[in-house]
Amino acid sequence: MPEHEQFGVRAEADGPASRTGRVPPQASAEEAPGVDPAPEEGRPPGRAAPAGAESGSTDVDAAVAWPDLMLPLLRTPTTDRPLVTGEPGADDLGPAEVAAVLDLALLVGELMLACGEAAEDVEAAMLAVAQAYRAQPCDPQVTFTRVAISYQQGPSEPPVTVERSVRHPAGDYARLAVLFRLVTEITIGGLVVDDAHRRVRAVRRHCRRYPSWLLVLSSGLLAGAATLLVGGRADARAWLVFVSAVAAALAGDRLSALVGRHDLPEFYRIATAATPAAVIGILLSFNGLHLRGSVVITGGLYTLLPGWPMVAAAQDGLAGFYLTAAARLLETLYLMAGVVVGVMTVLYIGVNNGADLAAQPVPVAASNPPLQLVAALLLTLAFAVLLNTEPGTLPAVLLNSGVGWTTYGVLVNAGGGPIMATGLAAGLVGLSGQLMARYRGSSSLPYVTAALGPLLPGSLLYFGLLAFVRGEPEIGLGGVGRATATAMAVAIGVNLGREVARLFLPAPGVAAASGRRGGRHRR
Repeated sequence: MPEHEQFGVRAEADGPASRTGRVPPQASAEEAPGVDPAPEEGRPPGRAAPAGAESGSTDVDAAVAWPDLMLPLLRTPTTDRPLVTGEPGADDLGPAEVAAVLDLALLVGELMLACGEAAEDVEAAMLAVAQAYRAQPCDPQVTFTRVAISYQQGPSEPPVTVERSVRHPAGDYARLAVLFRLVTEITIGGLVVDDAHRRVRAVRRHCRRYPSWLLVLSSGLLAGAATLLVGGRADARAWLVFVSAVAAALAGDRLSALVGRHDLPEFYRIATAATPAAVIGILLSFNGLHLRGSVVITGGLYTLLPGWPMVAAAQDGLAGFYLTAAARLLETLYLMAGVVVGVMTVLYIGVNNGADLAAQPVPVAASNPPLQLVAALLLTLAFAVLLNTEPGTLPAVLLNSGVGWTTYGVLVNAGGGPIMATGLAAGLVGLSGQLMARYRGSSSLPYVTAALGPLLPGSLLYFGLLAFVRGEPEIGLGGVGRATATAMAVAIGVNLGREVARLFLPAPGVAAASGRRGGRHRR
């Protein structure tokens, strides 16, 4: 289905969740949970204020601190975590307060997962919220369509577990940025639970940054920019191909919306959206102008081929979330199947009737560097708009994309392998995206995802499908294999950039906190 609809958040407002009633906590605004500048000796871990508030640092420092503090804690093996011992104290949360905090953490996790955040980062946010309000020890669990959190106040107390289902998680980076800042405000002790609940529910209702007509136009511009990026030409024929790809993408968008009105599964919507690009590409090949219909098809399908979901699946697998990674990969396969069904029939008809479709992938080297750089930036801009990225973030995203594509072009033209060049460029994009996010106190996804758009293996997937249509299964398998390897290179590069930033550029107060706890974060 078209990107501007695929990236909408459709999480269940009050879905199948095991929830208890929410009662406002007894702490006042002046005594907000999580603010404890002088914790008493013997108080259980996590009752102290977050690192940012404790050291008097800025909000940006706190935004960097809570992910860096929570991730090592989540990665600590369960057997290495201390058992909960001791009798309940006077400052323990009551049942109503626990229910309110768990409900808030669950709602934050639900929305972050629905907005496209990685499973590990969703767990980190849920754990940060729970610790800020002293609801610990707790254990967040996230899968592809489910968020849950468990809490046990003491060894003799029954555990409390709540969960929610999340339908169709996708990318909505304006909501994600607001949620990230809200978690930061919670961790530095700026909100009581009731206020935080109201803020989170307001995020669910109001965060769309762009009008519908601009989203539709961005879908067409994304396809057109892909033709310039893939073709590397700027003559009259190339511009005709550009216009044709834009028209095909817009037609696919409208057809998909028409099918969606009947509540058909996503498979049929994406199959319908894929057909106009194939039809127009075939028609352009039946003329004497030597127009490259394959470039039209590649550009028209660039918004449909699941390059980024494949990268997201690889990233979750690298983080150890194998169930979520498998679910994302299965979703990718079904989306690819929808593209295949939508394109294969048209391609069979065209190829069997003499359509001139290129059988080889387009050049991997930069055949026209200035034009392709502009096309990469245009593709990134359209992709960022479709992802509902905040307008103030767009310049940084474009800068990151230009750095990544330039690195890729230089490496390939210098004789490096395309997969190796993609991995190194993705690593640089991931590292610079982390630095930008730390400077702005935000999630790194808005700075990284759209910037990786020009590096995604959309054209490789198309040429693999075309080889199958032409009766060349060996070449087709090779193309799909190269596309998979490219997606893995992008995922590993982004993940490595993130870990380098976390290990060698720790947030203020994180290193000190690690030293005080013997190098191991505990619940």
